[in-house]
Amino acid sequence: MRSGLLALACIVALPLGAQQPKVYTPGQMTPHQQLTRDIYKQLIEIKTGVSTGNITDAAVAMAQRFRDAGIPEADIFVGGPLPHKHNVVARVRGKAGSTRKPLILLAHLDVVEALKADWSPDLDPFVFTEHDGYWYGRGTADDKAMCAIFVANVFRMKQEGYVPDRDIIIALTADEEGGGSNGVNWLLQNHKDLVDGALVVNEGGGGTLREGKHLFNSVQAAEKTVTNYTLRVTNRGGHSSVPRSDNAITTLADALSKVGRYGFPVKFNEVNKGFFSRTAEVEAPEMGRAMKALVTNPKDAAALKIVAADPRYNSMLRTTCVATMLNGGHASNALPQLAEATVNCRKFPDESTEQVRADLARVIGDPGVEVVAQGRLGAAAPSSPALALLPELMDPVTKITKEMFGDIPIVPVMSTGATDSRFFRTLGVPAFGVSGLFSDPTVDARAHGRDERMNMKSFFEGQEFLYRLTKALSTPASVTP
Repeated sequence: MRSGLLALACIVALPLGAQQPKVYTPGQMTPHQQLTRDIYKQLIEIKTGVSTGNITDAAVAMAQRFRDAGIPEADIFVGGPLPHKHNVVARVRGKAGSTRKPLILLAHLDVVEALKADWSPDLDPFVFTEHDGYWYGRGTADDKAMCAIFVANVFRMKQEGYVPDRDIIIALTADEEGGGSNGVNWLLQNHKDLVDGALVVNEGGGGTLREGKHLFNSVQAAEKTVTNYTLRVTNRGGHSSVPRSDNAITTLADALSKVGRYGFPVKFNEVNKGFFSRTAEVEAPEMGRAMKALVTNPKDAAALKIVAADPRYNSMLRTTCVATMLNGGHASNALPQLAEATVNCRKFPDESTEQVRADLARVIGDPGVEVVAQGRLGAAAPSSPALALLPELMDPVTKITKEMFGDIPIVPVMSTGATDSRFFRTLGVPAFGVSGLFSDPTVDARAHGRDERMNMKSFFEGQEFLYRLTKALSTPASVTP
């Protein structure tokens, strides 16, 4: 990697008549930006891996930040099902007598596991590293950026003396990344009053950059559901010097090859149809034409070939299943008695666990390969109304996007991964992924992977975007935030 830091300028557009912000360059941040950066660093360097970390440490640290910001102790809750799996919930009180139900700002404190050996030699996943205009570390993108922004923006609201027209609830939770003690689910089951709101702003949406330019801003209004399936082959085994044709590992390999080659049918709901229809207007001409053709006719093979060549777009079109883990054999000189593989499926929202299991069994076509569904995440309907989205949210999102990033499209998106929004949607509470954090998916799609990072300029843009959006959603329509 290149040494040193790139000097970045981040001039955030403000409404007419507002004071122009200072130019951001690393090392020359405003006091509020420096505070946000310090909170971000603190969170990254607290190890909150979903299996090996201590999420409570982060929850306790953020509870202290909320106290420092001026939130009374009575409005701060720290708790969870296990000693190392606590959540923190803080409430910014709105005007006395307001009848509006709270706005919930949701983010998760846990991160996917990471090993230093798997990252570049000069990076440690749990050391906040500044380099070449980026911040590196596990959770910089998913999801500690939004955690830090929500916490820091409380300081700004308090310093400005802002009193919202509704309570604002900030919920930073545990085990979103597939752990067994999901924080949102636990809160809803045990302390629903703490997270009883009318609207949820969460991760799952964000902006797309292309060649450094803002291409579109997306709002997540639906998401796929997740189920892991085990493909299992058993055998009587024997000595490796006398091989047979019914080898468990070979049979499993054949089954995995079939799964890997199979493409589930293309499907559209109002969310991903809206995504492809609107994204077609700003995509490269060939891709744009193919998107429009596929929306018109999901069986258009030529159009599908073009669109599906992009893995991101392909995953938005249909259920996808991919092998992620293998286990087989017990000795180098013995025929395997057991061979297993984990196949991770991201199911289209209207497809059941059993339906996809049956599809896999049919594609494999071998009764000797057992297909077993493992732990699963429940389905959740899109936030409604999904295509038009929710005017209460979309009107300020559109206004702020144009102020900050220019006349770019606002597109609905169906996440290919699951988020905690599903728990609220199941209860009929509108929940949307929106952040104002822009990235270039061709170089920055590193969440859950090697050298996860966040563009410094985009981080502070996202902070400003979320601050304005929070105020817009908690200020009477007749008052300019």
